[in-house]
Amino acid sequence: MLLFPNAKINLGLDIVSRRPDGYHDIVTVMVPVPWRDILEIVPAKGDVTTLTVTGRKVDCPPEKNLVMKAYRLMADTYQLPPVDIYLRKVIPDGAGLGGGSADAAFTLRALNDMFAPGATDGDLAAMAARLGADCPLFVYNRPMLATGTGTELSPIDIDLTGLTLVIVKPPVSVPTAQAYSRVTPAVPVEPIPEILQSPLTEWQGRLKNDFEPSVFPLHPMIAEIKARLLAMGASYASMSGSGSSVFGLFASDILADTVADTFKGCQTFTATL
Repeated sequence: MLLFPNAKINLGLDIVSRRPDGYHDIVTVMVPVPWRDILEIVPAKGDVTTLTVTGRKVDCPPEKNLVMKAYRLMADTYQLPPVDIYLRKVIPDGAGLGGGSADAAFTLRALNDMFAPGATDGDLAAMAARLGADCPLFVYNRPMLATGTGTELSPIDIDLTGLTLVIVKPPVSVPTAQAYSRVTPAVPVEPIPEILQSPLTEWQGRLKNDFEPSVFPLHPMIAEIKARLLAMGASYASMSGSGSSVFGLFASDILADTVADTFKGCQTFTATL
């Protein structure tokens, strides 16, 4: 079975409180976008499950990859046979785009389709939540309002059709723990869903990512990318998740070559939504 796990962006990210267990309650809207990995799962040639990763470098051994964790979770639950998994990484890691989470969720979905254990989307989302906070989104793979630690999802209507999306991933990474360490949780003045009902041209300055004030001083390049996207005419620009990628939404077309030339040394993606 051949699949194409996609990335996501965050439209707003409010960190509203710190929980007694040390985690944080957040509010964010996550939207799937068409930057995609390539995932193939086939019956195993041998007696054990294997994972072969090509494309962009992934800094973890195969046995610790979320894809393998997803297989083991599904296999332990439903007694699945071994498979051979081939993953070509296209989405950058450490970018706040959920690439690894998408790979894991798509693995759960593929195994469910291939071996028909009968898991519902709710079952798969519950398993995905055990793998990572972003993972359940990709079981449904539609815009979702995420609350709690990010795993409590409810559908939200948001239509970005016709806009040009530009994503820029600089050659820096932001550890999630580092991003959280400088954040002061607070209840937002204006709820994200309310802001998203406004025209796109009214989002900037209102639709905020609470990680930016802590991340930008440590990584000025990320702040510079956001400023440059706005200078290029983006109606809205923001860091995605805890970074380090930044995206811009444009009402007009932007050539991919122009983006690549403007952000030399960075990984870039451009698409019409």
